[in-house]
Amino acid sequence: VAVDEEECPSLVDASTLQQTQLIQRLTHVCRYDRLERPIEYNNTAQPVKRLPIVVKTRIYVYFLQNLNSDLLQFKMHALLQLSFQDKRLAYKDFKRYDNILGQKHLSERLWLPHIFFSNERESSILGTDEKDVLTSLSPEGNVIISTRMQATLYCWMNFKKFPFDQQFCSTILESWMYNTSDLVLQWEDHVPISFDPEMRLTEYNMVNFSFNSSTVVSNNENLRHGAFVGNYSSLSFTVNLKREIGFYLLDYYVPSMMIVAISWVSFWLQADASPPRIMLGTSTMLSFITLSSSQSKNLPKVSYIKVSEVWFLGCTLFIFGSLVEFAFVNTIWRRKENIELKKVNSKYIIKSTLTPRPSRRQMGQGTALTNESRARSCSSLDNIVSSTESVRNGNGKVNQGFDNYLTVHPNLPIIRTECADTVSICSERTSNDHIVDMDKEKEKKDTPPTFTTMTPQEIAMWIDRRSRLLFPAMFLAFNVLYWTFVYVL
Repeated sequence: VAVDEEECPSLVDASTLQQTQLIQRLTHVCRYDRLERPIEYNNTAQPVKRLPIVVKTRIYVYFLQNLNSDLLQFKMHALLQLSFQDKRLAYKDFKRYDNILGQKHLSERLWLPHIFFSNERESSILGTDEKDVLTSLSPEGNVIISTRMQATLYCWMNFKKFPFDQQFCSTILESWMYNTSDLVLQWEDHVPISFDPEMRLTEYNMVNFSFNSSTVVSNNENLRHGAFVGNYSSLSFTVNLKREIGFYLLDYYVPSMMIVAISWVSFWLQADASPPRIMLGTSTMLSFITLSSSQSKNLPKVSYIKVSEVWFLGCTLFIFGSLVEFAFVNTIWRRKENIELKKVNSKYIIKSTLTPRPSRRQMGQGTALTNESRARSCSSLDNIVSSTESVRNGNGKVNQGFDNYLTVHPNLPIIRTECADTVSICSERTSNDHIVDMDKEKEKKDTPPTFTTMTPQEIAMWIDRRSRLLFPAMFLAFNVLYWTFVYVL
């Protein structure tokens, strides 16, 4: 009997034992196997069925670090509390009613569920010499394991609306060793997730959080749990983090608006002032590119277009447009010839600037050539008229050689023309002659329109004046569309 007592210590005097002695006897190898999970049976069903152990879970978050957008991860300091019942450790029947508390050395003598973070990058238990692990054992055999730990967790992020985005980051716990037939994870019924009231985030604001439970399937294709195949219990909670935009408004959007507005100062400079206008345009462009690159250097290189990139492209186009406008008006300023406009409005100024009409002096040279041709026609007509007069004699009779023609046309019309230079009458006729003035009839039909002449310098200044209003109006419309998309869509 003495040998048996040494091999399996008695619990008869358990009420007088110290807590350490009580734990040593309760967890002696003859009574307790820490490699075997607590076993319960459903005695109400036939045949008797072995039930899985239920592990209640609670998490208290001390600290939540801002998301690392570049590495798609976040860091969390939390208290993970697991509770379950192991009736092999109950000592209430030995008239012991106080709880037994211990640290890591106590938990090393007990069976513990193997729980892990499935989306962890790195995790460790907080503490120095003695790790921050608290173990509590009640007289009914209820075991509570509380562990203070830090974990770096993976979080997939969507940056399409950056910096007006919301991120949903989850913390996922799974059973590593036991499938659902042996172990089931459940959230505590009362306040399973809680946060430190003093917890603050600098860049994000936690809108809300949610939690749920699920089952993870592990098979030959999805080896989430090594070589073990089956269904595994899983718990998760997700925090909804909304990015605070105050920093980006003051450090990115407002300065970029000011840089774009500075590029419009060139519209108040004279069109031939090339050095200041070029320096102003290039310096604003480089400043804006530097400002934008500083904001996006901490973001991952994604393939889709972000909202911040739409703003970057829009502002870049406005700054580039001011440079193009300078090149355009400077080219017009250096022209030597005036430009004739049918009307002084935007349509005709732009059209005449892009496709200039020939000057009136050039048109006059073309008219002189036409007058020379007309003079030749006048001489030919004089010859015809002389030939016609030779047909008549002094008494108005017609020569016999032209009797047939004159019989059909008794009164031949005489064409009256004016020479281009002398404006003299080439032939005179009596009152009985039929005279047709061809030039006057043509002038009535082809009266040339009146033109207004503008110098290239006037046109360049006119374009600058219109640009002072057009560019701000277009930038205002761009802002309306952009902010409507951000906050409404």
